[in-house]
Amino acid sequence: MDAVSGIGFDLDHTLAIDNRLERVALLRLLEVLLARGGRTLGTLADEIESIDALLGRQRHGEFTIDDAIRRFVGEHGLEPDDSYVETFRSSAVAMVDEFVVPLPGVKRMLETLRRRGIAVAVLSNGWNPLQARKALQAGFEGPVLVSSEIGERKPQPGAFELLLQRLGTPPQQTWYVGDDPSVDVAGSQEAGMSAIWINWERKEYPQRLAPPRHTILTFDDLLELVVSPVHAP
Repeated sequence: MDAVSGIGFDLDHTLAIDNRLERVALLRLLEVLLARGGRTLGTLADEIESIDALLGRQRHGEFTIDDAIRRFVGEHGLEPDDSYVETFRSSAVAMVDEFVVPLPGVKRMLETLRRRGIAVAVLSNGWNPLQARKALQAGFEGPVLVSSEIGERKPQPGAFELLLQRLGTPPQQTWYVGDDPSVDVAGSQEAGMSAIWINWERKEYPQRLAPPRHTILTFDDLLELVVSPVHAP
């Protein structure tokens, strides 16, 4: 593996966890809807299942977060005007300080990379200003590329090409660190980058996918690779 000159990072479940922030923001919005005469979809379990399915479809690019909120409002029997979208967005961003927790070692790792002169950037599927605010909460102060703004979603090659442009590094000298095998690992490898799978949750890697160049459990593992990269066979 060539010496690294740039590293891209996923955000959610890689640099930080958000403790299902958007789910909770929608549950809080539900309280507003019910106070205004909206209807429920059933039990709390039913509501959570519906919310998770809605957010899952949005995260896979079926529709924007604004459209997801309009669908949510409509499903609960009210006219989905833009005021509800703004209520959700404002609530979600305001919850970042309370809900988003950096993974252990993130801030020290980022400072070490900065001192070594390695370019860093975040590439994340999601929407702003939420993702940018999450990155700051995680201690990341570099460029944050978010799918809602760049018009490309991981694992599309265009998303990683824009990341390479922002980093200003060639793909053979660029690593991408993420937790999702199909989105982060496969997508970055398709773009010619070295994929680093962070597996702090100790999951099994899907056998149907080509393996990452390296697997790490902590950010100390990443720093060891930066200092003395191991050449893959």
